[in-house]
Amino acid sequence: MEINLISDTITKPSVEMLQYMFNAKVGDDVYKQDPTVIELEAGIATMFGMEAGLFFPSGTMANQTAIKLHTQPGEQLIADKYAHVFHYEGGGASFNSGVSCCLLDGHRGMITAEQVAGAINDPEFYHSPLTSLVCVENTTNKGGGACYELEELRKIKQVCDANNLKFHLDGARIWNALVAKRQDPKEFGKIFDTISVCFSKGLGAPIGSMLLGSKADIKRALRIRKMLGGGMRQVGYLAAAAIFALENNLERLAEDHRRAKEIAAVLLTKHWVASVEPVETNILIFSLQPNFSDELLIEKLKQKNISISSMGNGKLRIVTHLDYRQVMHTYVLETLQKF
Repeated sequence: MEINLISDTITKPSVEMLQYMFNAKVGDDVYKQDPTVIELEAGIATMFGMEAGLFFPSGTMANQTAIKLHTQPGEQLIADKYAHVFHYEGGGASFNSGVSCCLLDGHRGMITAEQVAGAINDPEFYHSPLTSLVCVENTTNKGGGACYELEELRKIKQVCDANNLKFHLDGARIWNALVAKRQDPKEFGKIFDTISVCFSKGLGAPIGSMLLGSKADIKRALRIRKMLGGGMRQVGYLAAAAIFALENNLERLAEDHRRAKEIAAVLLTKHWVASVEPVETNILIFSLQPNFSDELLIEKLKQKNISISSMGNGKLRIVTHLDYRQVMHTYVLETLQKF
Protein backbone atom coordinates (compact mmCIF):
# COMPACT_ATOMS: atom_id res chain seq x y z
CA MET A 1 0.00 0.00 0.00
CA GLU A 2 1.72 3.16 -1.26
CA ILE A 3 0.62 6.29 0.61
CA ASN A 4 1.45 9.55 -1.14
CA LEU A 5 1.06 12.62 1.07
CA ILE A 6 3.30 14.86 -1.02
CA SER A 7 0.44 16.83 -2.57
CA ASP A 8 -3.28 16.84 -3.31
CA THR A 9 -2.40 17.09 -7.00
CA ILE A 10 -1.59 13.36 -7.21
CA THR A 11 -5.24 12.22 -7.18
CA LYS A 12 -6.57 10.15 -10.06
CA PRO A 13 -10.10 10.18 -11.52
CA SER A 14 -12.47 7.62 -10.04
CA VAL A 15 -14.28 5.11 -12.23
CA GLU A 16 -17.45 7.18 -11.81
CA MET A 17 -15.67 10.38 -12.86
CA LEU A 18 -14.19 8.66 -15.90
CA GLN A 19 -17.64 7.43 -16.93
CA TYR A 20 -19.06 10.93 -16.52
CA MET A 21 -16.23 12.29 -18.71
CA PHE A 22 -16.85 9.55 -21.30
CA ASN A 23 -20.50 10.59 -21.60
CA ALA A 24 -19.81 14.33 -21.96
CA LYS A 25 -21.20 16.29 -24.87
CA VAL A 26 -18.34 18.15 -26.55
CA GLY A 27 -17.62 20.63 -29.32
CA ASP A 28 -14.77 22.88 -30.39
CA ASP A 29 -14.06 25.23 -27.50
CA VAL A 30 -11.84 27.48 -29.64
CA TYR A 31 -15.07 28.34 -31.49
CA LYS A 32 -16.88 28.51 -28.11
CA GLN A 33 -19.00 25.54 -29.19
CA ASP A 34 -18.30 23.04 -26.41
CA PRO A 35 -21.54 22.77 -24.40
CA THR A 36 -19.91 21.18 -21.34
CA VAL A 37 -17.28 23.91 -21.08
CA ILE A 38 -19.98 26.55 -21.49
CA GLU A 39 -21.98 24.88 -18.71
CA LEU A 40 -18.99 24.79 -16.37
CA GLU A 41 -17.94 28.39 -17.06
CA ALA A 42 -21.46 29.69 -16.49
CA GLY A 43 -21.96 27.55 -13.39
CA ILE A 44 -18.78 28.62 -11.60
CA ALA A 45 -19.36 32.27 -12.50
CA THR A 46 -22.86 32.05 -11.01
CA MET A 47 -21.52 30.28 -7.91
CA PHE A 48 -19.16 33.19 -7.19
CA GLY A 49 -21.62 35.87 -8.32
CA MET A 50 -19.31 37.00 -11.12
CA GLU A 51 -20.19 37.78 -14.72
CA ALA A 52 -18.13 35.26 -16.65
CA GLY A 53 -15.56 32.47 -16.49
CA LEU A 54 -12.89 31.04 -18.77
CA PHE A 55 -11.58 27.46 -18.59
CA PHE A 56 -7.79 26.98 -18.47
CA PRO A 57 -5.52 23.93 -18.62
CA SER A 58 -3.64 25.07 -15.49
CA GLY A 59 -3.85 27.40 -12.52
CA THR A 60 -0.52 28.94 -13.46
CA MET A 61 -1.87 29.97 -16.86
CA ALA A 62 -5.02 31.39 -15.24
CA ASN A 63 -2.96 33.42 -12.75
CA GLN A 64 -0.55 34.62 -15.41
CA THR A 65 -3.47 35.70 -17.58
CA ALA A 66 -4.90 37.70 -14.67
CA ILE A 67 -1.55 39.44 -14.10
CA LYS A 68 -1.30 40.28 -17.81
CA LEU A 69 -4.89 41.49 -17.75
CA HIS A 70 -4.37 43.95 -14.91
CA THR A 71 -0.86 45.31 -15.53
CA GLN A 72 1.42 46.95 -18.08
CA PRO A 73 5.15 46.19 -18.51
CA GLY A 74 7.29 48.04 -15.98
CA GLU A 75 4.58 48.04 -13.31
CA GLN A 76 4.56 46.18 -10.01
CA LEU A 77 2.28 43.79 -8.15
CA ILE A 78 2.09 43.32 -4.39
CA ALA A 79 1.98 39.81 -2.88
CA ASP A 80 3.12 37.84 0.14
CA LYS A 81 6.70 36.55 0.13
CA TYR A 82 5.34 32.98 -0.08
CA ALA A 83 3.03 33.73 -3.03
CA HIS A 84 2.59 31.04 -5.66
CA VAL A 85 2.60 33.66 -8.43
CA PHE A 86 6.15 34.54 -7.39
CA HIS A 87 7.66 31.21 -6.26
CA TYR A 88 6.06 28.54 -8.40
CA GLU A 89 5.11 30.03 -11.76
CA GLY A 90 8.52 30.01 -13.43
CA GLY A 91 9.10 33.75 -13.29
CA GLY A 92 6.04 34.20 -15.48
CA ALA A 93 5.11 37.59 -14.03
CA SER A 94 8.34 39.07 -15.33
CA PHE A 95 8.50 37.01 -18.55
CA ASN A 96 4.88 37.29 -19.66
CA SER A 97 3.89 40.67 -18.26
CA GLY A 98 7.16 42.51 -17.59
CA VAL A 99 6.17 43.30 -14.01
CA SER A 100 8.13 43.11 -10.77
CA CYS A 101 6.88 41.80 -7.43
CA CYS A 102 6.85 43.70 -4.16
CA LEU A 103 6.90 40.90 -1.58
CA LEU A 104 5.47 41.45 1.90
CA ASP A 105 6.38 39.58 5.07
CA GLY A 106 2.91 38.32 5.93
CA HIS A 107 1.72 35.78 8.48
CA ARG A 108 1.62 32.23 7.10
CA GLY A 109 1.31 33.57 3.57
CA MET A 110 -1.40 36.10 4.41
CA ILE A 111 -0.97 39.87 4.16
CA THR A 112 -2.96 42.68 5.74
CA ALA A 113 -4.56 45.84 4.39
CA GLU A 114 -2.14 47.89 6.47
CA GLN A 115 0.84 46.13 4.85
CA VAL A 116 -0.60 46.66 1.37
CA ALA A 117 -1.21 50.35 2.01
CA GLY A 118 2.39 50.76 3.16
CA ALA A 119 3.81 49.04 0.07
CA ILE A 120 2.10 51.11 -2.62
CA ASN A 121 4.54 53.30 -4.53
CA ASP A 122 3.68 56.98 -4.95
CA PRO A 123 2.22 57.15 -8.49
CA GLU A 124 3.77 60.60 -8.95
CA PHE A 125 7.27 59.31 -8.11
CA TYR A 126 8.27 58.08 -11.56
CA HIS A 127 11.56 56.59 -10.33
CA SER A 128 9.64 53.66 -8.79
CA PRO A 129 7.51 51.13 -10.66
CA LEU A 130 3.83 51.95 -10.72
CA THR A 131 1.90 49.70 -8.34
CA SER A 132 -1.13 48.32 -10.21
CA LEU A 133 -2.16 44.96 -8.74
CA VAL A 134 -2.49 43.08 -5.44
CA CYS A 135 -2.46 39.26 -5.51
CA VAL A 136 -3.46 37.10 -2.54
CA GLU A 137 -3.61 33.31 -2.21
CA ASN A 138 -6.35 31.45 -0.36
CA THR A 139 -5.65 28.96 1.05
CA THR A 140 -1.93 29.61 1.31
CA ASN A 141 0.33 26.83 0.06
CA LYS A 142 3.63 27.64 1.80
CA GLY A 143 1.61 29.08 4.68
CA GLY A 144 0.25 25.63 5.49
CA GLY A 145 -3.28 25.85 4.14
CA ALA A 146 -4.15 28.98 6.11
CA CYS A 147 -7.41 30.78 5.29
CA TYR A 148 -8.03 34.50 5.04
CA GLU A 149 -10.84 36.12 6.99
CA LEU A 150 -13.30 37.83 4.69
CA GLU A 151 -13.13 41.04 6.70
CA GLU A 152 -9.39 41.44 6.07
CA LEU A 153 -9.92 40.83 2.35
CA ARG A 154 -12.60 43.54 2.34
CA LYS A 155 -10.14 45.93 3.97
CA ILE A 156 -7.51 45.15 1.33
CA LYS A 157 -10.17 45.77 -1.34
CA GLN A 158 -10.83 49.21 0.16
CA VAL A 159 -7.11 50.00 -0.08
CA CYS A 160 -7.10 48.81 -3.69
CA ASP A 161 -10.11 50.94 -4.61
CA ALA A 162 -8.65 54.01 -2.92
CA ASN A 163 -5.41 53.62 -4.87
CA ASN A 164 -6.79 52.49 -8.25
CA LEU A 165 -5.33 48.97 -7.91
CA LYS A 166 -6.78 45.73 -9.21
CA PHE A 167 -7.27 42.79 -6.82
CA HIS A 168 -6.70 39.16 -7.87
CA LEU A 169 -7.31 35.99 -5.86
CA ASP A 170 -5.21 32.91 -6.53
CA GLY A 171 -7.89 30.53 -5.32
CA ALA A 172 -6.18 27.27 -6.21
CA ARG A 173 -7.49 25.81 -2.94
CA ILE A 174 -10.42 28.18 -2.41
CA TRP A 175 -12.69 25.12 -2.12
CA ASN A 176 -10.86 24.06 1.05
CA ALA A 177 -11.31 27.53 2.51
CA LEU A 178 -15.02 27.60 1.65
CA VAL A 179 -15.60 24.27 3.39
CA ALA A 180 -13.36 24.95 6.40
CA LYS A 181 -14.73 28.45 7.09
CA ARG A 182 -18.28 27.83 5.87
CA GLN A 183 -18.01 30.87 3.63
CA ASP A 184 -20.23 31.90 0.72
CA PRO A 185 -18.33 32.01 -2.60
CA LYS A 186 -20.39 35.04 -3.63
CA GLU A 187 -18.69 37.03 -0.87
CA PHE A 188 -15.39 36.48 -2.66
CA GLY A 189 -16.99 37.51 -5.96
CA LYS A 190 -17.93 40.86 -4.41
CA ILE A 191 -14.35 41.54 -3.35
CA PHE A 192 -12.08 40.56 -6.24
CA ASP A 193 -11.69 41.78 -9.80
CA THR A 194 -10.58 38.30 -10.86
CA ILE A 195 -10.44 34.90 -9.18
CA SER A 196 -8.67 31.74 -10.33
CA VAL A 197 -9.99 28.41 -9.06
CA CYS A 198 -8.48 24.95 -9.53
CA PHE A 199 -10.26 21.62 -10.06
CA SER A 200 -7.25 19.27 -10.00
CA LYS A 201 -6.27 19.47 -6.34
CA GLY A 202 -8.68 18.61 -3.52
CA LEU A 203 -11.62 18.14 -5.85
CA GLY A 204 -9.81 15.34 -7.69
CA ALA A 205 -10.28 16.28 -11.35
CA PRO A 206 -7.30 15.33 -13.54
CA ILE A 207 -6.73 18.83 -14.97
CA GLY A 208 -8.24 22.28 -15.21
CA SER A 209 -8.65 25.71 -13.66
CA MET A 210 -10.87 28.68 -14.32
CA LEU A 211 -10.52 32.45 -14.29
CA LEU A 212 -13.55 34.46 -13.18
CA GLY A 213 -14.19 38.14 -13.73
CA SER A 214 -16.29 40.71 -15.56
CA LYS A 215 -17.48 39.98 -19.10
CA ALA A 216 -15.08 42.63 -20.41
CA ASP A 217 -12.11 41.16 -18.53
CA ILE A 218 -12.89 37.59 -19.58
CA LYS A 219 -13.21 38.71 -23.23
CA ARG A 220 -9.69 40.16 -22.97
CA ALA A 221 -8.52 37.08 -21.06
CA LEU A 222 -9.61 34.89 -24.00
CA ARG A 223 -7.09 36.69 -26.23
CA ILE A 224 -4.34 36.42 -23.58
CA ARG A 225 -5.04 32.70 -23.12
CA LYS A 226 -4.65 32.27 -26.88
CA MET A 227 -1.30 34.09 -26.84
CA LEU A 228 -0.11 31.85 -24.02
CA GLY A 229 -1.07 28.76 -26.02
CA GLY A 230 -4.22 27.89 -24.13
CA GLY A 231 -6.68 27.37 -26.96
CA MET A 232 -8.21 23.89 -26.62
CA ARG A 233 -10.60 21.88 -28.76
CA GLN A 234 -12.92 19.15 -27.37
CA VAL A 235 -12.04 20.08 -23.82
CA GLY A 236 -15.53 19.29 -22.54
CA TYR A 237 -14.26 15.89 -21.42
CA LEU A 238 -12.07 17.72 -18.90
CA ALA A 239 -14.77 20.22 -18.00
CA ALA A 240 -17.03 17.24 -17.27
CA ALA A 241 -14.51 16.00 -14.71
CA ALA A 242 -14.67 19.38 -12.98
CA ILE A 243 -18.48 19.31 -12.95
CA PHE A 244 -18.46 15.80 -11.47
CA ALA A 245 -15.87 16.85 -8.88
CA LEU A 246 -17.93 19.83 -7.73
CA GLU A 247 -21.10 17.74 -7.48
CA ASN A 248 -19.48 14.86 -5.58
CA ASN A 249 -16.23 15.88 -3.91
CA LEU A 250 -16.71 19.36 -2.48
CA GLU A 251 -18.19 18.71 0.95
CA ARG A 252 -15.93 15.69 1.54
CA LEU A 253 -12.97 18.08 1.75
CA ALA A 254 -13.89 18.26 5.43
CA GLU A 255 -12.57 14.68 5.71
CA ASP A 256 -9.17 15.79 4.43
CA HIS A 257 -9.14 18.60 6.97
CA ARG A 258 -10.05 16.24 9.81
CA ARG A 259 -7.32 13.78 8.89
CA ALA A 260 -4.67 16.50 8.63
CA LYS A 261 -5.60 17.70 12.12
CA GLU A 262 -5.39 14.16 13.49
CA ILE A 263 -1.90 13.70 12.04
CA ALA A 264 -0.90 17.05 13.56
CA ALA A 265 -2.17 15.90 16.96
CA VAL A 266 0.11 12.84 16.82
CA LEU A 267 3.14 14.85 15.70
CA LEU A 268 2.66 17.25 18.60
CA THR A 269 3.27 14.37 21.01
CA LYS A 270 6.64 13.39 19.49
CA HIS A 271 9.84 14.61 21.12
CA TRP A 272 11.60 14.82 17.75
CA VAL A 273 9.11 17.37 16.43
CA ALA A 274 10.00 21.00 17.13
CA SER A 275 6.80 22.64 15.90
CA VAL A 276 3.58 21.98 14.03
CA GLU A 277 1.90 24.92 12.36
CA PRO A 278 -1.85 25.35 12.98
CA VAL A 279 -3.94 23.17 10.68
CA GLU A 280 -7.07 24.68 9.15
CA THR A 281 -7.41 22.68 5.96
CA ASN A 282 -5.56 19.80 4.29
CA ILE A 283 -1.95 21.06 4.46
CA LEU A 284 0.21 20.29 7.48
CA ILE A 285 3.64 21.89 7.90
CA PHE A 286 6.00 20.84 10.69
CA SER A 287 9.67 21.01 11.60
CA LEU A 288 12.04 18.72 13.50
CA GLN A 289 14.26 19.37 16.48
CA PRO A 290 17.75 20.64 15.46
CA ASN A 291 19.48 17.30 16.09
CA PHE A 292 17.10 15.36 13.84
CA SER A 293 17.43 15.00 10.07
CA ASP A 294 14.63 15.89 7.65
CA GLU A 295 16.14 13.61 5.02
CA LEU A 296 16.33 10.68 7.44
CA LEU A 297 12.69 11.07 8.48
CA ILE A 298 11.57 11.22 4.84
CA GLU A 299 13.60 8.07 4.12
CA LYS A 300 12.30 6.22 7.20
CA LEU A 301 8.73 7.03 6.21
CA LYS A 302 9.41 5.93 2.64
CA GLN A 303 10.55 2.57 3.99
CA LYS A 304 7.07 2.35 5.51
CA ASN A 305 5.53 3.22 2.10
CA ILE A 306 4.63 6.76 3.21
CA SER A 307 5.79 9.71 1.09
CA ILE A 308 5.96 13.28 2.40
CA SER A 309 7.89 16.30 1.11
CA SER A 310 10.42 18.87 2.23
CA MET A 311 9.74 22.55 1.56
CA GLY A 312 13.30 23.56 2.45
CA ASN A 313 14.42 25.74 5.36
CA GLY A 314 13.60 22.95 7.81
CA LYS A 315 9.93 22.67 6.87
CA LEU A 316 8.26 19.35 6.08
CA ARG A 317 4.84 19.06 4.45
CA ILE A 318 2.01 16.56 4.54
CA VAL A 319 -1.07 17.03 2.33
CA THR A 320 -4.23 14.94 2.71
CA HIS A 321 -6.48 14.38 -0.30
CA LEU A 322 -9.23 12.44 -2.03
CA ASP A 323 -7.16 9.29 -2.66
CA TYR A 324 -5.90 9.15 0.94
CA ARG A 325 -8.44 6.73 2.38
CA GLN A 326 -9.28 5.98 6.00
CA VAL A 327 -7.39 2.66 6.00
CA MET A 328 -4.27 4.57 4.91
CA HIS A 329 -4.90 7.22 7.53
CA THR A 330 -5.12 4.66 10.31
CA TYR A 331 -1.83 3.14 9.15
CA VAL A 332 -0.10 6.55 9.03
CA LEU A 333 -1.28 7.43 12.55
CA GLU A 334 -0.09 4.08 13.91
CA THR A 335 3.26 4.40 12.13
CA LEU A 336 3.92 7.89 13.45
CA GLN A 337 2.93 6.88 16.97
CA LYS A 338 5.59 4.11 16.89
CA PHE A 339 8.39 6.35 15.63
